Amino acid sequence: MPRTPVPPDYRASAIPAPGPPRRRIALFVTGVVGALLVVAAAVLLLGTGGHGPDGGTAAAAPSASAVADLPAGVKCVGADCAGKDPEAMGCGGARATTAGSATVGSSYVEVRYSAVCGAAWGRITRAAVGDAVRISARAQGSVPARTESGRVARAADGYTPMVAVSAPGQATACATLAAGAQGCTVPRAASPGATG
Repeated sequence: MPRTPVPPDYRASAIPAPGPPRRRIALFVTGVVGALLVVAAAVLLLGTGGHGPDGGTAAAAPSASAVADLPAGVKCVGADCAGKDPEAMGCGGARATTAGSATVGSSYVEVRYSAVCGAAWGRITRAAVGDAVRISARAQGSVPARTESGRVARAADGYTPMVAVSAPGQATACATLAAGAQGCTVPRAASPGATG
């Protein structure tokens, strides 16, 4: 009588043997750590919506719609203006007023303030090549104090990059002339002044 072959035991080969418990634990821990990293990245990227160190809401960067609402030619507002050229950003000219001034030697130094841009800069006129001007803004809430400098390289005037301020009296401009004289502005009520 012919022998009937015995079929292999498919049950043993169809279900893999469970892995060691350590491997399952490692996979579980890796999954948990991955999920925590995703949550942490989301919090860092999106913010927590909390409050700044002074108890008020933290200063936020202007939104695209806030920049779009600016007058034609104005390219920045507030902290986005810090360190930038006031003329190139559209903050000078008719959009600026003199917030403080002083005569240093024969030079005239002033704080120029643009309410539209929320920024100020120092300007020196009737100056000589090598004269320097500096603008300093006090710390405001979460915005740190900032100083910018400029130097007269040609002609008879020069100005500094901007510092972010929320009011005209929050910045002071100082001049140091090549001849040695020094002086700083005295705040005054903002009034229309020369362009620039």
